Amino acid sequence: MYLVTLLGNLLIILAVSSDSHLHTPMYFFLSNLSLTDIGFSTTTIPKMLVNIQTHSKSITYAGCLTQVSFFFLFGCLDNLLLAVMAYDRFVAICYPLNYSVIMSPCLCSFLVLMSLFISLLESQIHFFMVSQLTFCTNVEIHHFFCDAPQLFHLACSDTSINTIIIYFIGAIFGGIPLSGIFCSYTRIVSSILRVPSTGGKNKAFATCGSHLSVVCLFYGTGLGVYLSSAVSHSLRKGAVTSVMYALVVPMLNPFIYSLRNGDVKRALQKLLNRTV
Repeated sequence: MYLVTLLGNLLIILAVSSDSHLHTPMYFFLSNLSLTDIGFSTTTIPKMLVNIQTHSKSITYAGCLTQVSFFFLFGCLDNLLLAVMAYDRFVAICYPLNYSVIMSPCLCSFLVLMSLFISLLESQIHFFMVSQLTFCTNVEIHHFFCDAPQLFHLACSDTSINTIIIYFIGAIFGGIPLSGIFCSYTRIVSSILRVPSTGGKNKAFATCGSHLSVVCLFYGTGLGVYLSSAVSHSLRKGAVTSVMYALVVPMLNPFIYSLRNGDVKRALQKLLNRTV
């Protein structure tokens, strides 16, 4: 599954970069999303595979801090890029005549760089909070990666403030992009319903169908993990369900965009023919 994730997302990046017809804001953001998905999976899955192969489940303190930092970096960047892509679809459908002017290359690059900067900020906040924890002895993390909330529970020092901060950060860095996606699609649906022809409506829905599927998959699995952990206190179930958004979602994203998008399928076909 990890190899499929790498191959699928790399093919999306190669298809977008090699086909001049895909040098548009929508596919620029898609290639950045694919790159982020590769980083998100690589942060946790290779270490888990090594643990399975060697039957050793240990991780160094420095390795744990690094994993926490990169996990929140790529997780937040994934979240923000989905919000940016929702804004791109909003401009394309609601302001089609001004789309090329509004979504200029400078704005697209700025949005990606700002998303990266905000993600770095969030990851460093989590890194700083975890690095300040003190542990009485070697601890056992009931997860396949270093999960910050579990580290708070295992620490000897008082972590009540840290727990409050991490939920506050989650509400800000997760809630604001999700609200932006919801507002964008509210306006998109409102604009599509005003289109007189059925063909026009279907074409408009098709342009944002893939993105909406990825959004539902990403937030659905993420919310499912945290809701299930709140209802059930089984640490094993929480670890198993976390595999959904750490591995399954990044693996399915390339399939969703390639199977539902004729332009991507044609670009992939050209790329494969050229390779052969």
